[in-house]
Amino acid sequence: MNSQYAVAVHVLSIISQFPEHASSADIAASVGTNPVVIRTVTGLLRRADLLTTQQGVSGARLTRDPRDITLLDVYRAVNGEASVFRLHEHPHPACPVGANIQATLEARFGCAQAAMEAELARTTLADVLGDLAARAG
Repeated sequence: MNSQYAVAVHVLSIISQFPEHASSADIAASVGTNPVVIRTVTGLLRRADLLTTQQGVSGARLTRDPRDITLLDVYRAVNGEASVFRLHEHPHPACPVGANIQATLEARFGCAQAAMEAELARTTLADVLGDLAARAG
């Protein structure tokens, strides 16, 4: 998983709290990245119907209440249905390890992916915002 996921949660958190002041430049300053990165992530979130924007107008709005956006929704917006775990492509079929490693890892990786997705499904953007508020004092 790359950092786009964390950036996406950051973007949604900013937009939730400051929708009128959520230009890509403002968000990029908070994230510590380039506005182009923010526009890319915002596009993924818009295509996943988690936020709306208007061309030529600064700012964005969430399409749902933060209690109704899970971290799994955000994960899927950024990563699609792909697993965080990837198998290597060409193990040697004549090797006893190479011939069996993919099936072995698929089972383990599948369990780990399911556990991760279950945890993300239990956590909402509202939970993240609550944590942020508590940490900010």
